[in-house]
Amino acid sequence: MTKDLDKLSLAELKQLRKDVDAAIASYNDREKAKARAALEEKAKEFGFSLDDIFGKKTRRSKTVAKYRNPNNASETWSGRGRRPNWLEDALKKGAQLESFLIR
Repeated sequence: MTKDLDKLSLAELKQLRKDVDAAIASYNDREKAKARAALEEKAKEFGFSLDDIFGKKTRRSKTVAKYRNPNNASETWSGRGRRPNWLEDALKKGAQLESFLIR
């Protein structure tokens, strides 16, 4: 099925891009799974698991946002590390840190 892209609306083009991105991600996931299975089989031939060879990966949990920018909800801060510029600017203008708490 071939679509003439010039005839699609902006919404249709964005949906098409979203669908293509999802298809690419799905393809990559399937290929990674195949590669992992092949590597696990090869390691097993030698009497090992992939964890034996590469070590078990531990993932640090992502910190939870504690503060949010009221002007842009996508900007958050966990309270760890350096304060973001949006928060520093607001504090310099007299805002209180507590007013940015996520409740």
